[in-house]
Amino acid sequence: MPVNQKIEEILTYVQTCSPGQEEFYQAAHEVLHSLIPLLEQDSRYLEYNILESIVVPERSIIFRVNWVDDAGKRRTNVGYRVQFSSAIGPYKGGLRFHPSVNLGIIKFLGFEQIFKNALTGLQIGGAKGGSNFDPKGKSDNEIMRFCQAFMSELYKHIGKQRDV
Repeated sequence: MPVNQKIEEILTYVQTCSPGQEEFYQAAHEVLHSLIPLLEQDSRYLEYNILESIVVPERSIIFRVNWVDDAGKRRTNVGYRVQFSSAIGPYKGGLRFHPSVNLGIIKFLGFEQIFKNALTGLQIGGAKGGSNFDPKGKSDNEIMRFCQAFMSELYKHIGKQRDV
């Protein structure tokens, strides 16, 4: 099968598995198309289905984050951690807190993190996390309570030699 055709097949798979996640699809599209020269020189990446593995996270974690604002009102946000690849070491990637955060954005950022981390030469994989929490206009105490609640849930999925 020609390389271009195989890439389009993989991108169709990405769209099927990640409907509505346009940011993630765009990142996968750009990365896979940038690999065409390499794939034409070395067919092992296609033979061993490496690309199919790269575009699917090892794990996507979605969790509820309950916290209390300064008025004593209980608030709920959604937390995410997408652990994309531990092929060369434990997952590593930061957190993003912004009202626009959703699973597709975290997958896009985690996918990019694989390659950023690989370029460091360190034995670390790629991951990203975050929440649709908006810190803008929140007091320091509200941000602290949110972060404590977020980490109380996230810590169950991270740790030494797993996700740093």
